[in-house]
Amino acid sequence: MLTRSRFGLLVAATAAMTFTMSPSPAHAKNNVDEWSSVQVPPPPALKPVTIDVATTALLMLDFNQQTCNLQRRPRCIASIPKVKELLAKARAAGVPVMYSLGGGGTVADIAADLAPVKDEPVVSSGVDKFRGTDLEQRLKDRGTKTVIVVGAAANGAVLYTASGAAMRGMKVIVPVDGVSADNAYAEQYTAWHLANAPLVGAAVTLTTIDDVKF
Repeated sequence: MLTRSRFGLLVAATAAMTFTMSPSPAHAKNNVDEWSSVQVPPPPALKPVTIDVATTALLMLDFNQQTCNLQRRPRCIASIPKVKELLAKARAAGVPVMYSLGGGGTVADIAADLAPVKDEPVVSSGVDKFRGTDLEQRLKDRGTKTVIVVGAAANGAVLYTASGAAMRGMKVIVPVDGVSADNAYAEQYTAWHLANAPLVGAAVTLTTIDDVKF
């Protein structure tokens, strides 16, 4: 005879078995499984900016041949003419220019059209140019409140250094035609991240070199 207590145990066991055998919708797929079906978000807005020359610095990141070359990163080589225009405008306006090196490069390895002049400082580090260098102190000494960031790679030195500047309380301007990576996707991802990441997004303005006015 099936007593009430035995009936209760049977119901509980059946429910447990059903729960165990049913697939969990929350874990049916992960983001890699869904890679091809994810919709690309709308592009971030590009905005014109007018520079306060007294409180702004231009950061020229890793334009040395180890990280900016035709073999590995031809998109960087293609960006040089536009970056040269930005560099000339910044110097003419009296905006301080600071450089970084990546991949074990030296000052002599920087693209000739973008090479530092006079006493423009150069730091050498990994992807975060604040790490292990005096870049932050140099910016503070000049009263810098805003940095313009260009360079390679978009998803390396640009992403980490721009984010580092934002987290140090600075405003960050990123001309999207002045940053480059191995491929367009990495550049797009970087632009999306800088525009949307917590804390960082509120400090970053994406623009183009032609829309930067001194």
